Amino acid sequence: MAGMTNKHETPVFDTPLIDSHCHLDFPDFGDELDEVVARAGRAGISHMVTISTHVTKFPQVKAVAERFDNIYCTVGIHPHQAATEPEISVDELTDMASHPKVVGIGETGLDFFYEHSPRDIQERQFRTHIDVARNTGLPLIVHTRDADTDTIRILEEEYAKGAFPGLIHCFSASQELADRMVAIGMYISFSGIVTFKKADELRDVVANVPEDRVLVETDSPFLAPIPRRGKRNEPAFTAFTAAKVAEVRGITPSALAGLTTANFKRLFTKAAGLMDQTSE
Repeated sequence: MAGMTNKHETPVFDTPLIDSHCHLDFPDFGDELDEVVARAGRAGISHMVTISTHVTKFPQVKAVAERFDNIYCTVGIHPHQAATEPEISVDELTDMASHPKVVGIGETGLDFFYEHSPRDIQERQFRTHIDVARNTGLPLIVHTRDADTDTIRILEEEYAKGAFPGLIHCFSASQELADRMVAIGMYISFSGIVTFKKADELRDVVANVPEDRVLVETDSPFLAPIPRRGKRNEPAFTAFTAAKVAEVRGITPSALAGLTTANFKRLFTKAAGLMDQTSE
């Protein structure tokens, strides 16, 4: 990683880094999207995955991925929208996931902090997405907040029916949740929260997750890391999060970039194939 003249400058990674979770279709980026993507590239962010939250807005998500060679996308319904979006079937979601640049299913899961949707509908939609991940082999992108017990219950029940790949995104929960998820083959993705001053317990989790299960992300435009906290987040800021994860784990930023990129390609196999095609 190249040096910085001051702590507020975005770190620049010489080893390619991947933002595994961002929302580039959101209006926060608007007409700036080309420059946002260019800034990510200058910081060493080689690829990004822009994440679906509404199936009704999938055309916009898909359009971003189609516009940039180094951006992929997912398709799915965020638990906040579980009650307001169409209750999609496994077949319908599977068909949407066949698009060449769709590399994952979700984000989906449970959010009992806000409970914008009833819990039973969240669970039903969650299980639909799991079926699609199992059937397609595309990784499940799981959002969970204040719902550790039910997230564990559902994922372990479903895993017992047949394995499926996936990750817990923007991890901010307990060591138990991390351990139980790793035990069924899930990956753990860390966001800018790991840089926050009061995130000591989360940094303990960062230190303990097996190195072959660690990913990094921005969840932009949300959760900008220190020293950009309170501002709009963007994929370039993956570098701040990755630098902190490397520090906590006691490895170099370049080593962290190398292992998270390898982990990403192992989990997101469709994306890995596309990456290999564009590098030829």
